[in-house]
Amino acid sequence: MLAIKKARKLIEANPGDPAAQIIAALVLALESESSISVAGLYALDDKRFELALEILNEWRLDRHYASKLRLLDSSTMVQALGKIPQDSPVQDSR
Repeated sequence: MLAIKKARKLIEANPGDPAAQIIAALVLALESESSISVAGLYALDDKRFELALEILNEWRLDRHYASKLRLLDSSTMVQALGKIPQDSPVQDSR
């Protein structure tokens, strides 16, 4: 299964989970070409950290992949619902 699809399923199934929030923040940072705190990524368990690395790899290889849009929608929805707290370890340092 592709990392983008795995991430979308994680975010949609567990929007309140801190790992899902960090993955969603990573996706939003990639899409907007903004920064994300590495400390937030390091806070992930090994499985989720590996997923984050796979997302980075896939994103780099294929920026126009159709599934990415569905993942972006899910990540935006999580953020709009206020599930990514402003004081989380994931900071936008634009």
